[in-house]
Amino acid sequence: MIHEVFIGYDPREDQMYKACVNSIVSNASRPVKIYPLVQAELRHKGYYFRDDSRDGCSTEFTFTRFLVPQLAKNPVALFVDCDFIFTSDINELFDLYDGKYDVMCVQHDYIPHQSIKMDGKVQKPFRRKNWSSLMLFNVRRCIFRLSPTVVSTETPAYLHQMEWANFIGRLPVEWNWLEGEYEKPEQTPKAIHFTNGAPCFENYQDVDYKEEYWRYVTNHKKTN
Repeated sequence: MIHEVFIGYDPREDQMYKACVNSIVSNASRPVKIYPLVQAELRHKGYYFRDDSRDGCSTEFTFTRFLVPQLAKNPVALFVDCDFIFTSDINELFDLYDGKYDVMCVQHDYIPHQSIKMDGKVQKPFRRKNWSSLMLFNVRRCIFRLSPTVVSTETPAYLHQMEWANFIGRLPVEWNWLEGEYEKPEQTPKAIHFTNGAPCFENYQDVDYKEEYWRYVTNHKKTN
């Protein structure tokens, strides 16, 4: 089975999306299928009809991420924010999948160090913050719980705090290491999440692992 990876897409973050894709492809030991979650396409196909202006969404994929079980063809699928860089084989992440859970994620427990992130967006602390930035879905269990109607009408808390899930599995923090929130470890994390702002943003150009980010941006330009 070729694993499916769905990446949040926002036109304002196209460079980050491309760097994320290239980091996955560059380190994968076997092929994976990668799909961008483009909101306009999901609206056109009838999957998504939420009024995003009502909820003050920080990106176009704030809620569309929860449509992955509707879009996946396999029984297991991964969602990841576009501001990730993978330094290890993403197939290793799929190897951690355990079918007894509805969804698996890194279960962060922290209070953000900054009140502002990325391009001036407010950094809002809330329960289970950043759990939904990388989710390994049990598609069969989630396909009815996360219907297009649920994703388009339920509250942000219900969706992002995973109130729809009965059983949440734990992934190692190295698969969603929060740059700027966690102390830099001796060994490079398997997945670096520039949650406050990637090096392409002003005031975030000197963050940890900036070299890795720019390498994948540069490699993408050379190979595409």
